[in-house]
Amino acid sequence: MGVLRVGVAGVGHMGSYHVAALGELVDPNLAALADLDQTRVRELADKFGAESYSSAEELVGKVDAVIVAVPTAYHYNVSRMFLENGIHVLVEKPICNSVEEARELFKVAFEKKCVLHIGHVERFNGAVQELGKIVREPMLIECRRLGPFVSRARNDGVVLDLMIHDLDIILQLVDEEVVSLSATGAIVVSERDDVANVQLQFSGGCIASLTASRITQHKIRQLSISQPDAFIRLDYADQELRIHRQASSERSLSREELKYSEQTQVERLFVHKDNPLKLELRNFLSAAEKGEVIEDIERELRSLDVALRVLQMLDVPAPASI
Repeated sequence: MGVLRVGVAGVGHMGSYHVAALGELVDPNLAALADLDQTRVRELADKFGAESYSSAEELVGKVDAVIVAVPTAYHYNVSRMFLENGIHVLVEKPICNSVEEARELFKVAFEKKCVLHIGHVERFNGAVQELGKIVREPMLIECRRLGPFVSRARNDGVVLDLMIHDLDIILQLVDEEVVSLSATGAIVVSERDDVANVQLQFSGGCIASLTASRITQHKIRQLSISQPDAFIRLDYADQELRIHRQASSERSLSREELKYSEQTQVERLFVHKDNPLKLELRNFLSAAEKGEVIEDIERELRSLDVALRVLQMLDVPAPASI
């Protein structure tokens, strides 16, 4: 196969980021864009030297691989249409509004010998990639993903829009069964979950606490891990990773008071910082060129499964597909 012809279906908020990132890659040919908003799609297509169309269906025959960044409700039908036409697909998260639909997409991809990836972009964050090398026997994981409300994610809610990122990372780090799950949340500014706090316990004893909010007027993207030999703190936004290790402890006793001091050694790991979205696209296109399919589908869908269980516990129905 020569240079892949790549398309983007949906050039709204996330889709436009994909277009810009593809424009920075050398190998692929950004061939075509599709969106109902003709003014926007023409403007982007002209800027990046691509053809513009008003519907996803018009990309068939014009691209070999496609990024699906349409609203979540359309993910299943649009992705299936591309796969059935032999086109490799990277679909933004959440892949679908049900695990059953997601499994069906992977089944179609297997039958058509197509690559299907889910857009879990935080996996390609430089700090996250280093994290996998240093986490050993985690006992407590805490995640905070907070920020202000944006109307574009109104239909997904905070669990499927934000928290699913952290669920995906945690479930990659702790490859054990979730034996206990509890969740609380609230609807504040939309008709869906705007705030959620989730507690997970794994079969090996690790506990994870996740908080996601889209009513917080300060953006926070942090994860911390307590394990026997260290406390690890990760900042997603800055792609920074710090490890706190106990260096020494000292206790002194006098008539007046008991003094206890503890010294810690802080290591700041060097992280190669690059655009995670660009790395994700490069990984997807490389897999498409080589025909490297995802083998452990159930592992790939764990974060969606847990996120949907959280919504069920919050008594918030999952959005329907169209």
